[in-house]
Amino acid sequence: MKAILLAFDSLNRHYLPAYGNPWVQAPNFARLAARSATFDRCYVGSMPCMPARRDLLTGRPNFLHRTWGPLEPWDDTFTERLQAAAVSTHLITDHYHYLEDGGATYHNRYSTWQCFRGQEGDPFFGQSADPIIPPHRNGKGRRQDWVNRSQLRTEADWPQVQTFDAGLDFIERNATGDRWFLQLETFDPHEPFTAPPAHQARYAHAGETPLFDWPGYQEVTETPAEIERARHNYAALLALCDDQLGRLLDAFDRHDLWKDTLLVVWTDHGYLLGEHGRWAKNIPQLWEEVSHTPFFVWDPRAPDCAGARRQALVQPSYDLAPTFLRFFGLEPGPHMTGHDLGPVIAEDRPVREIAVFGQHNLCLHATDGRWVYHRGVTAPDTPVHDYTWMPTHMRGFWSVDQLNALDGTEVLPFSQGIAVPRFRRPVGPGNELTEHRLYDLRTDPAQSAPASDAAEEARMVALLTAEMQRTHTPVAQLLRYGLAPTV
Repeated sequence: MKAILLAFDSLNRHYLPAYGNPWVQAPNFARLAARSATFDRCYVGSMPCMPARRDLLTGRPNFLHRTWGPLEPWDDTFTERLQAAAVSTHLITDHYHYLEDGGATYHNRYSTWQCFRGQEGDPFFGQSADPIIPPHRNGKGRRQDWVNRSQLRTEADWPQVQTFDAGLDFIERNATGDRWFLQLETFDPHEPFTAPPAHQARYAHAGETPLFDWPGYQEVTETPAEIERARHNYAALLALCDDQLGRLLDAFDRHDLWKDTLLVVWTDHGYLLGEHGRWAKNIPQLWEEVSHTPFFVWDPRAPDCAGARRQALVQPSYDLAPTFLRFFGLEPGPHMTGHDLGPVIAEDRPVREIAVFGQHNLCLHATDGRWVYHRGVTAPDTPVHDYTWMPTHMRGFWSVDQLNALDGTEVLPFSQGIAVPRFRRPVGPGNELTEHRLYDLRTDPAQSAPASDAAEEARMVALLTAEMQRTHTPVAQLLRYGLAPTV
């Protein structure tokens, strides 16, 4: 048995034909849906990129214990468990955050790994002369990105294409082998929405100048025409993703991998492209465009899943670790709180009643698949802590002041007996939501206005509290959100 995890970053389900999009050209995503189970109630876990990948490897949420950071010494990863059972694990990626301080412990949890450089502002190509920068409206662009773009002379130069080239080479060399796991991962369609000219040509406003393919993480201030330009640039990059997916599906057909290979197509989160008056994803409220994600699975043990729709609520960020382990005949680790998705894939049998997700120190979110509850901070002066032995940010170490905020140690339920340093974070009014909002997706799928239903809100609060305690949320975090711990 073999397994492939194909991971995209910032893939918005509303831009895929399988989820009802009428104008984006993504025939290979449609082809994928015909060969796999398409999940209609799939939600994120910890946000954003590296927190989601810590969830993925450990099978448990981490956003209520620390901010973006490395894997910790006590983290129990499914990839290491596979290796201990003689399953080879290989990572191929162009996601350069793996090579930064805040992600530097992830790639070494695989037997082998490859990384292709040059995405976004990856400090890869050295150039002392200023790059040529065209007229643009990019709100988050930076110099290194323009240097990197100058190296994209043919489609083969795109890091995503190089990543898939390597993935297909791995498959060609190992198709007849057994007991291997491949994580094939691209940073795209994460911003900047840079695509080859042939893909831009598929959309009327892609590539237009002044260029707008890297929105700032902020409120929308652009004109409707500029918003349309950003959406077309996103669609053009998605077209490149679709073409590469097609190459992978061709390899499945060529080697008949359908008979013995699990294929999972996952994304860490979606992306706002002007909806709710916002761009991107790092916002107090994680709207449906960010939190409700596409998810596809082909399982050779359940051939009837091809072309099926699944309605059971899932959170792949937490659920994939136990799913991969069970696929290879192994038991999940004792501290993994996610659920094996085998029963959902095979027969749409529910495995969870509630999904809880969010970003450290911001709004809490929960859904049962119909109701979505955004729980604001009610006690902003309650202490907030980062629990870590690995004090790094995305880029760089913590400051001396942050390190001096050590507030004792604590043995966490999942830290394998290790006393974990607890660092106090500044508290008080900030970017967090301070009210609670309930949305009924059945009557208001666009989340245009909060619903007023005290009974449903009370039910969601009870489910949210129980799930947070099941996943070992610190009591201080419960109190920060005005939730009463139960015995």
